[in-house]
Amino acid sequence: MRSSVTLFGTAILAVAFAGLGTTQAQAADSAGSSSRTDRAIAGAKSHPAVTHFGSSQGFKAVGTIVDPDGTTHVRLHRTYRGLDVVGGDLVVHESKSGAWKGSSQTLAKTLDLAVAPAVTSSVAKAKALAPSAVTRKITDARVDGSSLVVDASGATPRLAWKVLSGGMQANGTPSRLATYVDAKTGAVIRTEQEIENVDGTGNTLWNGTVPLSVTKSGSTYQLKNDGVRGNTYTTDMNNTEDSTLCQIFGSGCKAGTLITSTTTTFGNGQNSNRATAGADAQYGSNETWDYYKATFGRNGIFGTGKGSYNRVHYGKNYVNAFWDGTKMTYGDGDGTSYGPLVSLDVAGHEMSHGVTENTAGLTYSGESGGLNEATSDIFGTMVEFYANNAKDPGDYLIGEQFDLKKHLGLRRMDNPASDGSSLGCWSSNAKNVDVHYSSGIGNHFFYLLAEGSGAKTINGVAHNSPTCNGSTVTGIGRAAAQKIWYRALTVYMTSNTNYKAARTATLNAAKDLYGASSTQYTTVAAAWSAVSVS
Repeated sequence: MRSSVTLFGTAILAVAFAGLGTTQAQAADSAGSSSRTDRAIAGAKSHPAVTHFGSSQGFKAVGTIVDPDGTTHVRLHRTYRGLDVVGGDLVVHESKSGAWKGSSQTLAKTLDLAVAPAVTSSVAKAKALAPSAVTRKITDARVDGSSLVVDASGATPRLAWKVLSGGMQANGTPSRLATYVDAKTGAVIRTEQEIENVDGTGNTLWNGTVPLSVTKSGSTYQLKNDGVRGNTYTTDMNNTEDSTLCQIFGSGCKAGTLITSTTTTFGNGQNSNRATAGADAQYGSNETWDYYKATFGRNGIFGTGKGSYNRVHYGKNYVNAFWDGTKMTYGDGDGTSYGPLVSLDVAGHEMSHGVTENTAGLTYSGESGGLNEATSDIFGTMVEFYANNAKDPGDYLIGEQFDLKKHLGLRRMDNPASDGSSLGCWSSNAKNVDVHYSSGIGNHFFYLLAEGSGAKTINGVAHNSPTCNGSTVTGIGRAAAQKIWYRALTVYMTSNTNYKAARTATLNAAKDLYGASSTQYTTVAAAWSAVSVS
């Protein structure tokens, strides 16, 4: 799924081949990788009681993580009779020698269903565009295309049409809506907005004077990394928006104008200089790239060394920012309540959507959607702490920099419910709550795991975290907490992971990293219980 999500919308194996030429080394590594994936697929097929592999099924390897001890974790996508199985993805875990160590998945039963639709594609497309609480919020809606899939996101897998449509959301954010229509009955099963948003909000606006890598081109300089960080760059959208073609098809989008300067300095710290917001955005993407590399050994958002790019000054009075699978886009805010959304935690938040998209692929609806948003809040916050910028010291407030009037942020992780909308404790209704609010459960868990319960001051900001069961939790620190969440995300979570499964995933991650009898492991359990996830 190409996920496009907004703000409040893999470890790399290093192998030395002594005496081998570059071509031979690459060939050997490729062969080793192929062997691991082939072995994982064979393992998944030979353990049907666990993986629910059955006739007419197929697997495709989409990612591999190799631990220092040689343990492998291979992420597989599943097909059934040639159709993609939404929610059928899994991770196969094997020892260095290839011994089976289990799998992580959410598919609950072996697939056995007919794949001849009773409802035509045309009918499904009409259903996707029919007036509803979702479609009424989208203007200029048009269908991109449709495909038959097996929707295994619920308790009972069923044949469905996945209809993609585009348009414009009410707040000016492009829309790319995936609508799942039951191919037997024509009923709309669910919708998933692949460009999500939350109202909210780099010489820079929010981060002071920061170092940048720039590229010299002739007599000018470009706001572009020169040979580092995937050559990430930043453009000015000149307060225009994407075309309808882009919004619908996700192609032909405006690239904007590459920001340049006659000197190596970009921006003057004021909005009056259009390069100022660009410097913020470039700085934010740099820090996010460096965070993932330094903390987890991840080579860029995609894990491949490939870069992305930033677009600033999008739209007019646009109070938002979004990630669409390839790039970050930032609005300028309304200038009254919210300034430009180019703060550090925004960059970390949005680009972390890209990490999630290229690892667990958490579906952007229900509890998995809440976990998706929580993951971006968690890593956006950790980027803020990593950068250690005196102008924006680390805290657990989300978006406080561009909140011009209150400076309290749009959400806070220590006590999510304090905003009046977010959930701080799990309940059976969590799956029905907007993902930006159900994310509070994961945010609360992470805060308790890292910092513990009760009152404390962090970088001059007062925090006070209650527990849902009246317990007291002692935190294990940010370094351990973030490693546990990242391993859970990349090794154990799959597209439909819910909060109960996230508990299992993080416990497995803590056991891998620190041992089953460790303080870290027991604190993970205690922190989940403290937010009512058991």
